[in-house]
Amino acid sequence: MGFLSTASLFVATLTTGLTAGLFAAFAYAVMPGLGRSDDRTLVLAMQRINESILNGWFAVCFGGALLFTLLAAALHLGAERRSALPWIGAALLVYLVVLGVTAVVNVPLNNTLARAGDVDRVTDLAAVRQRFETTWVRGNVVRAVASTGAFGLLAWALVEAGRLPG
Repeated sequence: MGFLSTASLFVATLTTGLTAGLFAAFAYAVMPGLGRSDDRTLVLAMQRINESILNGWFAVCFGGALLFTLLAAALHLGAERRSALPWIGAALLVYLVVLGVTAVVNVPLNNTLARAGDVDRVTDLAAVRQRFETTWVRGNVVRAVASTGAFGLLAWALVEAGRLPG
């Protein structure tokens, strides 16, 4: 059981860290870069990114962060492993913010952008961009901060789990 509890916590930390890195990169590089581009470039780029991100690697990281954190929490319920449990629980709560913002803010905006259709046929790209960009960026910043916080909490849980009783 010790190996499984440590392994699940390690994989939870890894997948959460990868997710945090993705959202952070969008917050500090991708969206500021696209923000300096014209309406057509931003809309088209985000449509293509939203299409291509739905893949197995993203699913493993984004969904795996939740599943492995839940598994780690369950496997740390035993008295000898409880010192890591508060950190794992806090990480889980913070990661739920990531999931909530994704479901309520970012995915609906991605879907609206997809429904706008071919950028060469959209009559008012500026309006499409205006309805998308600011709210999506704010939601993503929340996801970046929350997922980074969850990653830090899980990293500390690994420290706690690695401490030997005195």
